[in-house]
Amino acid sequence: MFEATKVGRTVDKASFKTQQEALHTQLLEVQRELLQTDIPVIVLVSGVEGAGKGEVVNRLNEWLDARGVRTFAFWAETDGERQRPRYWRFWNALPPRGQLAILFGGWYQTPLEQRFQGLCNDAELDAELNRIVDFERMLINDGALVVKFWFHLSEQDQKARLEELSRDDRSRWKMLPKKGKFHQHYQKYERIAERVVRHTDRGISPWYLIEAQDRRYRDLTVGKTLLHAIKVRLSQPPAVEPPPTPSHLELPDVSSARITLLDQLDLSKSLDRQTYKSELRALQTQLNELAWEAYNKRRSLVLVFEGADAGGKGGTIRRFTNAIDARLYRAIPIAAPTDEEKAHHYLWRFWRHIPRAGYITIYDRSWYGRVLVERVEGFATAAEWRRAYAEINQFEEQLVQSGTILLKFWLQVSREEQLRRFKDREQVPYKRFKITDEDWRNREKWPQYKAAVNEMVVRTSTDYAAWTLVEGDDKPYARIRVLRILRDTLKAALAREPDGTGSRIPCGKKMTEEEQS
Repeated sequence: MFEATKVGRTVDKASFKTQQEALHTQLLEVQRELLQTDIPVIVLVSGVEGAGKGEVVNRLNEWLDARGVRTFAFWAETDGERQRPRYWRFWNALPPRGQLAILFGGWYQTPLEQRFQGLCNDAELDAELNRIVDFERMLINDGALVVKFWFHLSEQDQKARLEELSRDDRSRWKMLPKKGKFHQHYQKYERIAERVVRHTDRGISPWYLIEAQDRRYRDLTVGKTLLHAIKVRLSQPPAVEPPPTPSHLELPDVSSARITLLDQLDLSKSLDRQTYKSELRALQTQLNELAWEAYNKRRSLVLVFEGADAGGKGGTIRRFTNAIDARLYRAIPIAAPTDEEKAHHYLWRFWRHIPRAGYITIYDRSWYGRVLVERVEGFATAAEWRRAYAEINQFEEQLVQSGTILLKFWLQVSREEQLRRFKDREQVPYKRFKITDEDWRNREKWPQYKAAVNEMVVRTSTDYAAWTLVEGDDKPYARIRVLRILRDTLKAALAREPDGTGSRIPCGKKMTEEEQS
C-alpha cells in the first residue's frame, strides 16, 4: 500500500519557487474565505520517522496566515493531561469555526506507538481505531473538515534521512538516539501503520499518502492537497456518514417509552423535618470524608444535575457542596452558549471542565441540553439531536473508562408543585432572579419536554452511566435521596480499583515513565 505511493517525483528549485508563490497566494485567499464560514479545519500530520513532518508544518505556517492557525505536538503527556481522559487534550486543541489547527500525530500517535511497543494486540488496536472513526465522524457531522496526511519513505531512504538528522545539531533527533535507530524496525512499523491507515481511511475522512523522498515535491503536494480539500468543502456540505446502529442496541419504541418513566414516579414521597435534619448532618459528614478519600486516591467525580424547571437542582447541589472543601470542586452552571462556545462542537464546553484526578465537577444542567431544550425549542435540527444520543454515550463511556466516577440525576416535580414554586419565586425578593419569562414559556411545553426526557433516559441510561430519577415534590426527600446515592456510589467505587484506567493508553495498558520517554 505505502510502496505504491513512491513514484520518484522531484521538483527543481526554479519550478518550486514559481509554484510556491502561486500556492502561497491561493492558500491565503482560501483561508480568508474560510474565516467567513462555520467550518473548522483539522489537519493531521503523521507518518514514518524522518519523513520531515516538522518541515512540512513549518512550510504550511509560512504559507498560511499565522493568525488563523494553531499547531499542536502531542509528545509526552503533561500532568494535567495524564489526570484526565485521553481525548481531553485533543478537544482542547480543536480549532474554532473558520480557523485551522495542525496536529502532529493527533489521536493516532499513541495507539500506533503502543501497538509498535507490543503493549496491546491487534484486536485492542482495532477497538481504539473504531473509537477514532466515531470521533472523526462526529466532528465531520458537526461541519468540520478533517484532512489527514501520512508521510511515507522507503526503508533505504528512511535510514539515510535518520543518519542525516542525527548529525544535525538543530534537529531533535540529536537528543533522541533511540529514534535515530528507528529504521531497524521499519518492516514492523510499516505493517502496523498500514493496518491503522486502512482501518481509518473512510470516505468522509480519507488519508492522503505523501511520498516524502523529495522535500520540494512533498511540500508542494501537501499544500496543493490542503488547498483543494478546503475549496471542495467551501463549495459543498460535508459528506455525512451516518453511524451504524448495532442490532443488539435496538431501542424500544419511543411512544411506549413515554408512559413508562416519569409517569411512574411516586411524587408523594416525603421526609419529616426532624429525620431530614439528622440524616443531612450524618450524610454531609460522610461525604466530606469520602471526598478527601477520592482526592487521595486520585479519583475524579463528575455529577450531572438535570430536571424540570424549579425541580430543586440548586438546593440539592448546595447540600452537597456545603459538605466538602471548596478547593475540591467546581460547580458549572450551564446557560446559553457564549460566542466562543458556539464556535466549537457542542461537547467542547463540557470537555473543558472535566476535572483532574481527585477533583469534582458539578454540572448544573449539561450536555443533555442538546436533546432537551435545543430539541424542543428548535435550536438543533432533528439530525443534530438524534445523533447526539450516540455522541453523548461515547463521551460518558470515555469518562468512566478513564476512572471517573459519573452520576446523573433527573429531579422531577409535578406540574402543580412547579406552579406553586414559580409563584413563590415571584413573591419572595431573594428568589425573584430564579424566575424568568422563559420559565413560563417552557411550562407551556410540558408535554414536549416530558416526551424528550423519556427518550433521553431510554437512550442514554447505560450500564456505565445510568440515570437516577428523583421524586422532587418534597425537597427534603429529594435531597436526602441524592446524598445517599452519592455516598453509597462513592464508597463502593473507592473500595475497588477504577475500571479501565488504562483508557488514556488506547490499547488498555498504562505506560510507565520509561515507556513515555
